[in-house]
Amino acid sequence: MASLYKKPVFITDPKTGKRIKTRSKKWWGRYRDENGLEKRVPLAADKTAAQTMLHDLVVKVERRVAGIEDPFEKHRKRLLKEHLADFKASLQDDGNTKAYTVQTAQRVRDIIESCKFDRIDQISASRVQECLAKLRANGMSVASSNHYLRAIKMFSRWLVRDRRASDDRLAHLSKMNADVDRRRVRRPLSIDEFGRMLQAAERGPSIQGIVGRDRAVAYIVGAYTGYRRNEIGSVTQRSFDFNSDPPTLTVEAGYSKHRRQDVIPLRADFAERIRAWIASMPNCQRNHPLFNITNKRTAEMIRKDMAAARASWLKEAATDREREAREQSSFLLHVDDSGHVVDFHALRKTFITNLTQSGAAPKTAQLLARHSDINLTMNTYTMLGVHDQASAVEALPPIPTASPEDQAQRALATGTDGRNVADERPKKVPPVVPRGAENGAERLASTTLRIAPTCTETAETSTRPSALANTKSPEETGAIRAVSQRTASDCINSRGGDRTRTGITPNRILSPVRLPISPLGRLRRGNRPGGDRTPDQGIMSPLL
Repeated sequence: MASLYKKPVFITDPKTGKRIKTRSKKWWGRYRDENGLEKRVPLAADKTAAQTMLHDLVVKVERRVAGIEDPFEKHRKRLLKEHLADFKASLQDDGNTKAYTVQTAQRVRDIIESCKFDRIDQISASRVQECLAKLRANGMSVASSNHYLRAIKMFSRWLVRDRRASDDRLAHLSKMNADVDRRRVRRPLSIDEFGRMLQAAERGPSIQGIVGRDRAVAYIVGAYTGYRRNEIGSVTQRSFDFNSDPPTLTVEAGYSKHRRQDVIPLRADFAERIRAWIASMPNCQRNHPLFNITNKRTAEMIRKDMAAARASWLKEAATDREREAREQSSFLLHVDDSGHVVDFHALRKTFITNLTQSGAAPKTAQLLARHSDINLTMNTYTMLGVHDQASAVEALPPIPTASPEDQAQRALATGTDGRNVADERPKKVPPVVPRGAENGAERLASTTLRIAPTCTETAETSTRPSALANTKSPEETGAIRAVSQRTASDCINSRGGDRTRTGITPNRILSPVRLPISPLGRLRRGNRPGGDRTPDQGIMSPLL
């Protein structure tokens, strides 16, 4: 049974200086926990408040006894700083790099301190949005703001997954469009720019302790593999396999950004150059890194080599006018007219852009770039200029000069040799007369109807009946009507032109093609060679 009481205490009387016994200012509560043990806790100076607090304690004990205890209560009482320390340890235990772990934890700490969050219950989505807006107002870019939002959302999700919070209060927050406020846009190097920069690096002095030849090889590796600076810094002699087909370069999972082993094929000329470069280095150990660039200022390094290449390019101007035009150009500039920059990571963008320009499929480019999202490959790491777009447009099929129906009519009108013989069409005999047995007739047609002449040449050389005779009615000629626009000639024209195939072979009408023709009706003998027809049998249906 729970009860309230005031605890007896001893205090010193300020008037007499004697110790006297009195009651505490706060009310205390006495109750038994789920194990039957008596608990005494200080509550509040106000009796009503103390009664409410004691009631809550009793309810919690009863819930524990019933097995419905709130599992998040103890975590809600802890400070967020303590949870953040556990979150940082979880990131490190999950195999992330030390730099990533420290950076993510620091971003979460900045948001917590800026929003003045002390415990889990105080986390608020609107407060986080307000803090991020203040950071952007103070000069932070949208991309950086998104990184901070991603870090605090990772922390919020971890609290739920680790059973420290019942719900994720930041789940509905989404990143902003970084394209509207992109502060640093990298651009790819053209082939001419890259070649001149390599020459300047090979001829230039040592920069940050790296000789020019080694810098040039590092640039080649970045532009032809797409590996990042730290990944290239981990490459050793054992990373190359020159004997495989094709040659490959491997980066171990411990140095890869996505924590997986990356193997990429190499061009044959690239592999030969790397092999010769390794062979020229004395005392090269197989497990020793080949490129000492991990802790170097590679952006400054590549900027100096580009400046040297541009100076040499300007000296090649033959006239003052040409030099002035070159000085106004952004060729080999570290920052071009659009504000796009070139640093060491721009070599990765050069690699992916060149893949797209070479015609590689988007999925292939995504695999070689080692991206989980193809939008990142196509939108962020691929930059195509107006010339690339013009080349794609020129590759489209030409504009058709006429519709397919017009082209078919034109082919029929010109004959087999391209001559316009529209006026001579009556001189042709339409021979598409099928054999009766192939079209459902109960009895074979007469000899006249079985085989039609394959073709008739011009009026001067033909021995067939004249065009005037061909204009007679079917009853007079005994032929069955066919479509006037279909020709069945399978001959060589009088001028020696090519053979034109129409699907009809000599002496075999409509063989082997089956056309949608209505079956012939029963033929009756008559005075004319074609025989008579009953009114309901009619004429052969035209081809559709």
